[in-house]
Amino acid sequence: MQVSDQPNSENRNTDLRGDSLFPAFDSKNPPNPELIDACVHCGFCLSTCPSYRVIGKETDSPRGRIYLMDGINEGEIPLSPAIAQHFDSCLGCLACVTTCPSGVQYDQLIEATRAQTERNHPRSLPEQLLRKFIFATFPYPKRLRVLLAPLLAYQKLGLQKLQRSLGWLEKLLPKQILAMESLLPNLTPQSFQDNFPEVIAAKGEKRYRVGMLLGCVQRVFLPEVNNATVRVLTANGCEVVVPKLQGCCGALSHHQGQEAQTLELAKQTIDAFADLNLDAILVNASGCGHTLKEYGHILKNDPDYAAKAAIFSQKVKDVQEFLDRVGLTAKLSPLQDRPLAIAYQDACHMLHGQKISLEPRRLLRQIPNVQLKESIDAALCCGSAGIYNILQPEVGHELGEMKVTNLTDTGAQLIASANVGCITQIRKHLKLQNKNTPLMHPMELLDYSIRGKKL
Repeated sequence: MQVSDQPNSENRNTDLRGDSLFPAFDSKNPPNPELIDACVHCGFCLSTCPSYRVIGKETDSPRGRIYLMDGINEGEIPLSPAIAQHFDSCLGCLACVTTCPSGVQYDQLIEATRAQTERNHPRSLPEQLLRKFIFATFPYPKRLRVLLAPLLAYQKLGLQKLQRSLGWLEKLLPKQILAMESLLPNLTPQSFQDNFPEVIAAKGEKRYRVGMLLGCVQRVFLPEVNNATVRVLTANGCEVVVPKLQGCCGALSHHQGQEAQTLELAKQTIDAFADLNLDAILVNASGCGHTLKEYGHILKNDPDYAAKAAIFSQKVKDVQEFLDRVGLTAKLSPLQDRPLAIAYQDACHMLHGQKISLEPRRLLRQIPNVQLKESIDAALCCGSAGIYNILQPEVGHELGEMKVTNLTDTGAQLIASANVGCITQIRKHLKLQNKNTPLMHPMELLDYSIRGKKL
């Protein structure tokens, strides 16, 4: 494979020394050569890779990126801006991990590579500022709420609707900032407060005592999902513990190679849920759930937290995974009098990361009159991928268009999705395509059914 910015044979050795024009990987956990060698270059990953689907370049596929990782490890390819962009183009959806017949652990390879890229690739000043802003704001609900306070007025005064109709900001702001504005959900006063007591009693006989993660972005963007989740759990015999000291789980940081912040947030989360005598720690956002289940791996080298992280991860369950296992005890009522066709959207970190697919479908089928519809290309990423649709707005936009087209082509009357990023991305593209299909979290649908509330 040829790489356009690879040095020519005459000056390659000189350019790749310690004083080279571009850096290489450092000695701290570079991509494991044994994992790289597991790839037999069969190409099965290409058809399932969303970035390859849109960009169409070998270097923007898992196989191509593994070639690049190997080349950098071997000192044959520099970590130049042109090479780094191929690692940045990866959504981290893990579809290739599911597809790979050789069991290549691409998730560990891209995780190590992203951390290397963040340490050793000098980004442009605009990129640095954007990333610093995101990682200093999004993982911290209090800071995020301060940022969103004026945007609440922006929405309520009708300025957002006016701006979007006239396109004023398109002429003034960078595309990444425009992407953030386009994903802004409908803010409410509840977006700015957490009203849960620390312990919420089960209704009827207590079957389990569970902890619940509120999330950083979710508690601000989709507070109704957390409210519904608590009601569903308590209605099914769960005492719910909501630690006051919990914050971000570190998923956003982890997926973008922010090692120090990931470790700090992971330790804080473990400490927040420590010594609470919990049967399980539940999460209702798939990206968070996948990272929480990876704590044992993320903190494996920490002498103080390695053992605690492994125990913590064993207790983590997606709320749908948990309810499917323990069974629903609350009576379920129809959401409408006639059959309701629902298209369930598999979030990548649920399907590929946690291998959860049947559980949410089994729960939804228990609601009377529900019929599930399956879309084509169901395993293709929607383009959200944490903050990917902000950092890589063009590719994220094209994938969002594909996802919404495929979901609405099922003829479903409603879409169900269990991840905050997917929900905001799909709602955005439903509006752009002038489609009024509602989208709800499965916990909201179960909550409606338990309370006898009609759609």
